[in-house]
Amino acid sequence: MKYSDADKFNIEKYTYRIEWSEEDGAHIGRCLEFPSLAVHGGSALEALKEIEFLVAETVKVMTLRRETVPESLGLKKFKGNLTLRISSEMHRNLAIRSAEEGVSINQYIVSKL
Repeated sequence: MKYSDADKFNIEKYTYRIEWSEEDGAHIGRCLEFPSLAVHGGSALEALKEIEFLVAETVKVMTLRRETVPESLGLKKFKGNLTLRISSEMHRNLAIRSAEEGVSINQYIVSKL
C-alpha cells in the first residue's frame, strides 16, 4: 500500500504508551517512535493529549530542519527476518534442542518467542 508523506507523519498513526508513575505521581506519556520524548499528565487522557501535541510539534520542527522524521511502526514494512549474534555455545545448545524436537533452529526459536 502506498501512502503520502502526510499519511506517513500523521501523529495519530504513531505508537503511544501511557503508564502510571508512582514516583512522579502522574501518568507518563511516551511515543515509541520518539524514545527521547516523555510528558506528565494528571490523567491518562491528559498524558495522551500532551504527548500527541509534543510529537506534532517535534515533527513540524524536524520537517522544517529537513531532518529525518521517524516512520510510524504501524506503517513500516518488516521483512520478517532477524539477524542475531550469539555465542557458539548458545548456538550449539539451540542446535541440540531443536534436533531433539525435530525442528529447525529457526522453528525452535520462533516457538520460544
